[in-house]
Amino acid sequence: MIETKNLTKKFGDLTAVDSVTINVNDGEVFGFLGPNGAGKTTTVRILCCLISKTSGEARIADYDVGKEADALKIRKLIGLVPDNVGLYDDLTAYDNLDFYGKLYDCPDAQRKENIQRFLTMMGLWEKRDAVAGTFSKGMKQKLAIARALIHEPKLLFMDEPTANLDPESSKTVRDFILELKKEKRTIFLNTHNLDEAQRICDRIGILSTKLIATGTPQELERALSSGGGTRRTVVLLQEQATDAVLAGLGRLSGNVTTEGNKLTIELKDPEKENAAVIEAIAKAGGHIQSVTIAGASLEDVYLKLVKEGES
Repeated sequence: MIETKNLTKKFGDLTAVDSVTINVNDGEVFGFLGPNGAGKTTTVRILCCLISKTSGEARIADYDVGKEADALKIRKLIGLVPDNVGLYDDLTAYDNLDFYGKLYDCPDAQRKENIQRFLTMMGLWEKRDAVAGTFSKGMKQKLAIARALIHEPKLLFMDEPTANLDPESSKTVRDFILELKKEKRTIFLNTHNLDEAQRICDRIGILSTKLIATGTPQELERALSSGGGTRRTVVLLQEQATDAVLAGLGRLSGNVTTEGNKLTIELKDPEKENAAVIEAIAKAGGHIQSVTIAGASLEDVYLKLVKEGES
């Protein structure tokens, strides 16, 4: 659905997007992670034909981004939830969606059905006759999501869609994205929210002007762990750890943390070293409930790769 090759955007001497090559499959939720200024929004604006690329290639479906004859065709295929919602504050929620639906030449019956459907899913149907200017930031964000879907695009770009939402509304949006995923829509999601990316995305790209890494959340976590990243054994005891237990573990590992009856032990190779951990605890009089191995988290991966990308 999306294919870029060495996609680059410069603003004068500033390189905002540097030779980015990605492939996003049909029906996939692809997450773009990166710090402020990493080039995420610039990439989306290029792909949505809102700004021009400096060099490189980009395609949406069978159309070339940057080719004037294909720009309108691409815009009909896509929906965009921008970082700035850009609604008409003097129009009602219903009329905002009706206006944009007409711009996309949605037939009357389909347009009315979609307005009710998406306002209802966003919890805004009861507010359909209220003007958008009276809405909170979170309500405007949800209305912007409904607007992006009014013409039922095959590909949806979402730039920080839960940034202004409370936890309940954020969950509504996440569940909505998962519903769209069931409909086989392709979603390109810019987000700072690592937990959100891990819950929703099939694959993730980590960007810091250059593309640093891509993969499923699990693949990225395993890559960091197998590459010498932090791995931890978590032991639950039946009681709080005694000084004797901690002393025994201290001889095996230099970093042991405690939280109530939970011990977290950093090891190079838990699969081989856990037997010694269990033996040390038992010899010191500890009673074990469970032992689990925790690899690198997505947060560990993100922070490590972004730091390396900035160095």
